[in-house]
Amino acid sequence: MMPVVALVGRPNVGKSTLFNRLTRTRDALVANFPGLTRDRKYGQAKIGELEFIVVDTGGIDGTEEGIELKMAEQSLAAIDEADVVLFMVDARAGLTSADEAIAAHLRRCQKYTLLVVNKTDGIDADSAVSEFYQLGLGDLYPIAATHGRGVLSLLETALAPQLEELAAVAEAEAQAEEGAAEADEFDFDQVDFDGDDIDSVIAAMDKIDEAQAVPFEDLPIKLAIVGRPNVGKSTLTNRILGEDRVVVYDMPGTTRDSIYIPMKRDEQDYILIDTAGVRRRGKVHETVEKFSVIKTLKAIEDANVVLLVLDAHEGISDQDLNLLGFVLNAGRSIVLAVNKWDGLNQDVKEDIKRELDRRLGFIDFARLHFISALHGSGVGNLFGSVVEAYQSATKRVNTSMLTRIMMMAQDDHQPPLVRGRRVKLKYAHAGGYNPPRIIVHGNQVKDLPESYKRYLINYFRRSLQVMGTPIRVEFNEGANPFEGIKNKLTETQMRKRKRMMRFNKKK
Repeated sequence: MMPVVALVGRPNVGKSTLFNRLTRTRDALVANFPGLTRDRKYGQAKIGELEFIVVDTGGIDGTEEGIELKMAEQSLAAIDEADVVLFMVDARAGLTSADEAIAAHLRRCQKYTLLVVNKTDGIDADSAVSEFYQLGLGDLYPIAATHGRGVLSLLETALAPQLEELAAVAEAEAQAEEGAAEADEFDFDQVDFDGDDIDSVIAAMDKIDEAQAVPFEDLPIKLAIVGRPNVGKSTLTNRILGEDRVVVYDMPGTTRDSIYIPMKRDEQDYILIDTAGVRRRGKVHETVEKFSVIKTLKAIEDANVVLLVLDAHEGISDQDLNLLGFVLNAGRSIVLAVNKWDGLNQDVKEDIKRELDRRLGFIDFARLHFISALHGSGVGNLFGSVVEAYQSATKRVNTSMLTRIMMMAQDDHQPPLVRGRRVKLKYAHAGGYNPPRIIVHGNQVKDLPESYKRYLINYFRRSLQVMGTPIRVEFNEGANPFEGIKNKLTETQMRKRKRMMRFNKKK
């Protein structure tokens, strides 16, 4: 198991900067004011070929109240679960009472702790760090997280007790990668896709489908929980996990970062992504909140399934629809959850259901659940729909079946005439997964009206029993073999043409 390294300290000492440096990402928001990191955030990092987990935490200063008290509880929880604690202090600000309080707590915990003195660039490091020896935590490790100075030697010391375990993990992972079966390659040039032998094309495509099979069932399902601010996303995350994993407070904007949390349920691995709330652009003022919205939209792109949480008390808003549109445009599977359903009388519930039917009619393929994240009612039923949506998005269907479904759709409802000619659908094959992408080949298929394209999409959805995921159908036309070639007129046609030209001149 990979060791866990927790970054702790008072606010604004550079924990998120070091987190980004270690993970080589910008996953943690960084700005020059305290209190930006509110939940403990996980990232994966490497030293050489050895991997470990880094946990970024909110700052602690001993004066917490309200939401800051919740943040402090998250930081203390990170200390408990860590193998190594990097206690960070600020060389420029000097020793503070908050530093002393944190050091006392770490000594009581008896955790393997390294005292990291950050922001030593541009100053006399030796004189700046000397006062921190009185914390009684042993050797000091001066670094400049912004520029990376001293970080490598810090890691080598911090992870020295785990090197043997890390080496064993890296070796096992390397063996697993080497033993993974590689898909057989298929030469597309051997197949005449524009020829008349459709059966041979379908057989060739079936072979390609088998060669490119991906074992989706072995991968964790990435589930992003999204919605407007304060609809209960973090409460739902904590209810699912059975612990206070993310900060919950009755104030919009509590979650500022996207939090990735691994979990397991019914033998299925998941990665939960708790996101910041997305509200109307005109109401987003803070630069940090704008970054949070961007990270939420990126989390949607990164997810396999999106759980969109709606507020039963506020109904469905235009911003909910905008967020839903982004999810569909990204091609992500979706499950809808109407939260805060408890406590409403029956008449109000019926009104809400009618409003949902009216405004969400275009997404009738998504499962809709009525839940209470606070009390847990209906939450357990969400995972059946999540797994169903994921399996629909990653379902492998060969060319033979897709072509049969397409032919059945064509027999039930013939394509309309285009410029006096009937559109001919030849065959269909899978073009990708998550979302399912179906490529239809034929003559003049790009000229099909949108109504017939929607008919084909719905026919594929019903026949394949796909729920919870959008389907994309694309249309490809074979090259016209007569394009640019003019027919040579026969002698009879030439004489007729000359007579017509003389007749037109007399007029």
